[in-house]
Amino acid sequence: MTTYFFVAASEKFLTVEEPLDEILKERMRNYKENNKEIDFWLLKNPSFLQTTQFADLKAKIPSTPAVVLSTDKKFITFLKLRLEFVAVGEFECPDAEIIDPFKVE
Repeated sequence: MTTYFFVAASEKFLTVEEPLDEILKERMRNYKENNKEIDFWLLKNPSFLQTTQFADLKAKIPSTPAVVLSTDKKFITFLKLRLEFVAVGEFECPDAEIIDPFKVE
């Protein structure tokens, strides 16, 4: 099983209102320089938010959700501090409700 961590907000907030693109590009550059495998992904309308365990969280997001998903808890903590108005969560996969963490609606 793999544990995934994420920050979630509306797609508009993450992709338009915040400089997320800049943060992710810088992190990708750093990973490339250090020959590190990418462990984070930007997903628009991820299916895992449709599960019962995230129903309350999804209800708090005003429109189409987006998430930054990662296996690196420290990176998600950094994003939470940097972006402020995001929800955070985690889950293990695969489980009964989440078979593919990358599936989108």
